[in-house]
Amino acid sequence: MKKILFLILISFLFLPNTFAENTLDKNAKSGIIIEASTGTVLYEHDVHKRLAPASMTKMMSLLLVMEAIDSNVIKLDDMITVSKNASDMGGSQILLEEGEQMSVDDLIKGVSVASGNDAIVALAEAIAGTEENFVKMMNDKVKELGLKNTNFKNCHGLDAKDHYSSAYDMAFIAKELVSHQLILDYSSIYETYLREKTDKKIWLVNTNKLVRFKQGVDGLKTGYTKESGYCLTATMKKDNMRIISVVMGEPDSGTRNSETSSMLDYAYAQYTIDTLYKKDDIVAKKKVLNSKEEVVNIIPIEDINILRKKIDKDNKYTIDYKYNEITYKSKKGDVVGKLLIKKDNEVLKEYNLTIDKDLNKLKFYELYLRNIKDIIIGKINIKH
Repeated sequence: MKKILFLILISFLFLPNTFAENTLDKNAKSGIIIEASTGTVLYEHDVHKRLAPASMTKMMSLLLVMEAIDSNVIKLDDMITVSKNASDMGGSQILLEEGEQMSVDDLIKGVSVASGNDAIVALAEAIAGTEENFVKMMNDKVKELGLKNTNFKNCHGLDAKDHYSSAYDMAFIAKELVSHQLILDYSSIYETYLREKTDKKIWLVNTNKLVRFKQGVDGLKTGYTKESGYCLTATMKKDNMRIISVVMGEPDSGTRNSETSSMLDYAYAQYTIDTLYKKDDIVAKKKVLNSKEEVVNIIPIEDINILRKKIDKDNKYTIDYKYNEITYKSKKGDVVGKLLIKKDNEVLKEYNLTIDKDLNKLKFYELYLRNIKDIIIGKINIKH
């Protein structure tokens, strides 16, 4: 009998990973785990199923807010006047009043921490003029990202006909959002105050409890409506690797949090990141004709990471490079080539390469002097 029990125990220990994976989000309608820098899907369950995303909708709204800040459409210290439309929003809110003024900075806190519907509408109107215009921007961004199972009818996530997304699409919206470090400064706040020095002071507590109770979690967005059930897009950084997980349609907040925690633990137990090049590391040097800069450094536009399972000790990938012509017209940020990561001759990932400075055309007399120098150096080399 002991021998039989021993054999059963051994068999469970050596079951494939799918056994463990199938228990990760068993109560959710759908779920996914991705690694943020590579976009690699580490786990998936009904990821393309169209579901109500509830307040996870605000990830797309916040992405547009981050882009508006980057392009100076709005600034963090801008004061936004709250419209009647914004102040009348139902659901979760930070109790904005019509005509009240609040800074962009505080409104983002109100969205990121307390999921304020009124706050995100105020920001949407400040950026696009109307919420309707802003929602069009949201759907345009969906198309730009190549997502197939998302359509927005509002910027806050209250249930509406034909307002839907999927775990997969939410994960990749989150991936785009966390590329803006600024958002993590807000989503990692567990508690804060608004209107602190007034008689209308309000205490905000993050709807994402994992920010406080799970080390490394610094975002990203919860959601709940009667139609959607309990949803959560979480992100966590540990050991130089950022993971994003999504669960949709969980039965309660406790299950949502515990299954998300298990998904994050699974990802870090199974996978690791090898960083081949950091952003701005020199990948190669190239000569440039007719440019004041004879040699230019080729650098990555972003960190070049290789994701692998921890059990795969041997790096079985190969690296290849493709370069475009570099001229005196080339500027920093221009794509001048690609670094390709391959396994068994299959391209796993492509990374864009650029140059580390703007190039400038060589003047005629400078070209003449350079040619003279090259001739002299050539003669010296021949002499030796």
